[in-house]
Amino acid sequence: MIGYLKGKAAYISADSAIIVVGGVGYEVYCSASAFSGMAEGKECELFTYLQISEQNGVQLYGFSSLREKDMFLKLISVSGMGPKGGISVLSQMSVDDVAIAIATGDVKALASAKGLGKKTAEKIIVELRDRVGAPIEGGKISQDLPPRSLSSREDEDAIVALLSLGFTRAESEKAVSRAKADGAKDIEDIIRLALKGM
Repeated sequence: MIGYLKGKAAYISADSAIIVVGGVGYEVYCSASAFSGMAEGKECELFTYLQISEQNGVQLYGFSSLREKDMFLKLISVSGMGPKGGISVLSQMSVDDVAIAIATGDVKALASAKGLGKKTAEKIIVELRDRVGAPIEGGKISQDLPPRSLSSREDEDAIVALLSLGFTRAESEKAVSRAKADGAKDIEDIIRLALKGM
């Protein structure tokens, strides 16, 4: 598995770059964030995901951070969502914006990504919200979690979004509490302020 590359960007095209490492050129399909840190002839580093499939053979995808790669892996775990769709979403939305869209059920925001339809956006929200964190259902807290005092469903949705970014539940709950203390009212404000305080 090739999980990381550090080398010189020999060539950059619209959707991929050739990164030379030890005399070998790796063609990597990159997110917009990964491209933003590149310049031809200059050294760069990428966190990568290697895909091997019968249809496309071997393809390498590159990301600017481990957080971005982690979100990509979550996206492509959704049925019907391929790597190109995952790269498309992350090229048009930041990792934080994707997490917020999933937590708030914002189908329109996800569906705005090129090549992603409404049905796939809905599927992403349903499948990832079910797997990340443990939302309160019917007023009851999931039994596998310690008791906690949350004032609203929005608090839990914000915590779920932070969990999807790799933070622990304790970190997420503290960040949400701080954000609300700082005056955040709706879920988007709560998540944005919480991320700034992380």
